Amino acid sequence: MIDPEEASAQAEDGFRRMWAELLPVGRHGGSGGYRRHAWTAADAECRAWFEEQARARGLAYEVDGNGNQWAWSGDPAAGGAVVTGSHLDSVPDGGAFDGPLGVVSAFAALDLLREHDATGSRPLGIVNFGDEEGARFGVACVGSRLMTGVLDPGRARALTDDGGVSLATAMERAGRDPSALGRDEERLSRIAAFVELHVEQGRNLGEAPIGVASAIWPHGRWRFDFHGQANHAGTTRMEDRRDPMPVFAAAVLDAQERARRAGALATFGKVAVEPNGTNAIASRVTAWLDSRAADPGVLDALVAEITRASGAEVTRESYTPVVDFDGPLRDRLAGLLGGAPVLPTGAGHDAGILASAVPTAMLFVRNPTGVSHSPEEQAERADCLAGVAALARVLEDLLTDPVSESLAR
Repeated sequence: MIDPEEASAQAEDGFRRMWAELLPVGRHGGSGGYRRHAWTAADAECRAWFEEQARARGLAYEVDGNGNQWAWSGDPAAGGAVVTGSHLDSVPDGGAFDGPLGVVSAFAALDLLREHDATGSRPLGIVNFGDEEGARFGVACVGSRLMTGVLDPGRARALTDDGGVSLATAMERAGRDPSALGRDEERLSRIAAFVELHVEQGRNLGEAPIGVASAIWPHGRWRFDFHGQANHAGTTRMEDRRDPMPVFAAAVLDAQERARRAGALATFGKVAVEPNGTNAIASRVTAWLDSRAADPGVLDALVAEITRASGAEVTRESYTPVVDFDGPLRDRLAGLLGGAPVLPTGAGHDAGILASAVPTAMLFVRNPTGVSHSPEEQAERADCLAGVAALARVLEDLLTDPVSESLAR
């Protein structure tokens, strides 16, 4: 059995090397944040790094039809595989840890398993899911949604970025075939359990370096279009204006107040203005609402209230219902990790999408600031190494014990 303290020390050199290699990729010199958006040059560099890590370890490397990258130890066709990993893309000017920590830790955990001759009899897979953040095309967890059939391939191909480039075109430019998008029954049938390690996006772990996820709050994204009339800012009387900007501003304040009263979350974080001139009254304001709540009924009611009060034309772009992670698997992980705290999260993850198809669990690594989706996102090196050791311990157990109810097929 892998000893956590010993494993943390053994993992340090490999973790440090991989982290240093990946750290500069897609980092913006001005903000210090990351711009690793799907199917861009930075994304390609991250994907090349993943392939290099796989081949350096003699793993079988493949890219599925949805653009997700896979590295396999053992024969995946044998079935009953244990899979771990996360994503490498980012939100605009995001932090270094959200996503990459899970991928780097997966390779580091495999190294530990090999060092201790603890890879077991099952195949082990490491995955980098494509476009988890949805920063470029507006829909989160594209790779895992397509894989599980949650996202329609035709809709996915038609998604466009702010420059009007479709997802299909972006994939073609990156050398991928968008006609292959869709539910991947073959790979899903290989997986007996999926475990994702992720930096905590809050400060709920307190003094504990590692936690286990119990559930993901229901959440979604809605596009609000506020219509008006473009006009001259210097000649149009205030009473003659059809300016959508103050209507939008009122909607933002209204959404925040309603969310506070409901014990939920509502955020307008992205805005597009037309014609976007300093001396021009806007003709249209398009804004995207991200809303989340512990209870799906509360979320539905909140968004309905915000929609009615806004006066905007509203389109739901994505929605993820509440995810309760596999109970036996969750409890098994918490027990393996010495009674690690079990907690829900409001953040969406690929693990939450896969939970509809395979037994799934998540590990969280402590974030001392609680800040995420920002260059200030942080995790201490000691906690990261504790996360690698915890992941290795979990994988060791799942790979060597075929009896667990959560792995039965």
